[in-house]
Amino acid sequence: MKDLPHKTAVSRAYPIRSATAEDIPELRELFRSTVLTVNAKDYTQVETADWASCGDSTAHWEKLLAGLLFLAALDESGRIIGFSAIRNDGYLHSLFVHKDWQRKGVASALLSETETCAIREFGATAVTSEVSITARPFFEKHGYATVKEQKAQANRLRLTNYVMTKKL
Repeated sequence: MKDLPHKTAVSRAYPIRSATAEDIPELRELFRSTVLTVNAKDYTQVETADWASCGDSTAHWEKLLAGLLFLAALDESGRIIGFSAIRNDGYLHSLFVHKDWQRKGVASALLSETETCAIREFGATAVTSEVSITARPFFEKHGYATVKEQKAQANRLRLTNYVMTKKL
């Protein structure tokens, strides 16, 4: 999304800023490597390869960036170590953290900032997301409730995930 008043925030440990089209190569690589490594504990190699291929197209990323508020968490060198993306109706499209930055508070910082933006920028009263098997415990810990289990389309395959929601 363009021209949002929210540009930069600082979490306790990680600077968070809006992501732009210039970030697509870094976002794409982070997404791909996270799916192929972190999600491999809950999905087969065929499933993770199919899911990771969803991020191959630059045009797809450009479309996502145009329609969603993307936030990027940065390390001390300014590299993206995680990102989230939310739609103006409170649908959390994405939350991914680099495989080397798991369990260090990056996802919690991004989720907190994303929820704050959903309220402040969009007037959202709830956030809904489709959450992987891997991410479900994280979201439960942050107050999200499972609405249903489902099979969602990745690229060629349909993968198990959960519709989850949280009142803000």
